[in-house]
Amino acid sequence: MDACAALADSISHIADRGYSNRRFLKEIGRIGGVRRGPFWVTDAASGGSNPLKGRGFRAAFDDDTDGQSRHFAGTVAVTVRIGGGLSQWLTSHVLRDAPDTADGRLSAEAIEFVRLVRAGALRQPDAADWVRRSLCGAGATRFPVVVATDD
Repeated sequence: MDACAALADSISHIADRGYSNRRFLKEIGRIGGVRRGPFWVTDAASGGSNPLKGRGFRAAFDDDTDGQSRHFAGTVAVTVRIGGGLSQWLTSHVLRDAPDTADGRLSAEAIEFVRLVRAGALRQPDAADWVRRSLCGAGATRFPVVVATDD
């Protein structure tokens, strides 16, 4: 499964709902198994869940596991609640995802994604395409379907 493309498609569906930016980001977190409400902390601390198992991320973000969609969404969920600085510190010191690793780079992109959405520099309708352009490998871009006919 191309989990990165599925992540982008899920983000597109969430954007269609017209939530506030904060709620939009929290809903993205649910993709990684981090619930809204007071139990988000336990979900995040336990690693969430991984409904979008698969690959599809650019090599720079591919850690040879099927959990990068969960990683991105979970980092978004945490960052929207505690901020980018503390999220970066936690990913580096608690999760031990060094900045030069696939997980470290993906965490940094998730933190940047939250910053852009919260600042209004990335609109919700454009968020899925940002994920496709920034995170996904080949094949994640939407292409028109062409049907060949024998005329």
